[in-house]
Amino acid sequence: MTTAPRQAAGPDGTKSAPGPAPRQPAHQPPNPRNDHRTLRRILTHLLPLSPALVLLLLFLAVPIGYCAYIAFTDLQLTGQAHSSFVGFANFRTAFKDSEFLNAVWLTLVFTVLSSLIGQNTLGLALATLMQRASKPIRTLTGAIVITAWVLPEVVAGFLLYAFFRREGTLNAILDWLHLPSQNWLFTLPILAVSFANVWRGTAFSMLVYSAALNEIPKEITEAAEVDGAGGWRRMWHITLPMIRRSIGTNLMLNTLQTLSVFGLIWVMTRGGPGNKSQTLPLYMYEQAFQNSMIGYATAVALLLLLVGSLFSVIYMRLLRTEV
Repeated sequence: MTTAPRQAAGPDGTKSAPGPAPRQPAHQPPNPRNDHRTLRRILTHLLPLSPALVLLLLFLAVPIGYCAYIAFTDLQLTGQAHSSFVGFANFRTAFKDSEFLNAVWLTLVFTVLSSLIGQNTLGLALATLMQRASKPIRTLTGAIVITAWVLPEVVAGFLLYAFFRREGTLNAILDWLHLPSQNWLFTLPILAVSFANVWRGTAFSMLVYSAALNEIPKEITEAAEVDGAGGWRRMWHITLPMIRRSIGTNLMLNTLQTLSVFGLIWVMTRGGPGNKSQTLPLYMYEQAFQNSMIGYATAVALLLLLVGSLFSVIYMRLLRTEV
């Protein structure tokens, strides 16, 4: 309860009206000391980060800038003494090349199947199931999945090649079950390499989602169970909204890693048969080191960098969205 301010009483006992409030200055001149303190505070925060900033500038910004310059030249690996500036000719050539457009399409298919759908969904499913499993099963499952993740990319490629080849493990199992077999690396190469990338990279998604699920308060899920919510309803209305930021982080990291996969596909199919599994990293390798077109291959690399940047912007907007 507020009370009105008391009015001062005059000599005759009457109360006089309060005087006007003191007028504040319309504009205060800037204080140089505040500016110096702000600058000193900024420098104090940047000083510990300066070594990392210098390394990023030397090993990230400078190479990207040099590649951007090469992309506008006709630089070749052999048979050329000097390169010349050609403008956007390399980019126009790329968008007119049917092999480049095919590589873009296969890259998107490979990324969606193996990263957005495969690794993300399977990693979330494994993390959810491992929460309810016993400790021996959690240990065994985690060891198997993480072993596939820590294997070198070339070793994983040879293992999956032995699994999918005509005389491989998968066809041996199908023959034992009296089911039709086929040469998977010839008939469905992009699906085979997508499955291989899912097998190798699911462990990262599983670890991310396991940590996120452990952060959900048990009181919320228990209250939902008491209210009669089933497993699917709890997953859709409680679990997924509460781990939205982890989903965005996982999708961003998995997508950027999948866009740059080279060794796994090269060992299994080398982009073949023909160009049925030739993604953009393999297409760039062919143009740079087999056709000796360094400038053109670098232009394609910049386009791939642009695609990765677009995915990153989308995921960063998702991360800024509050639950």
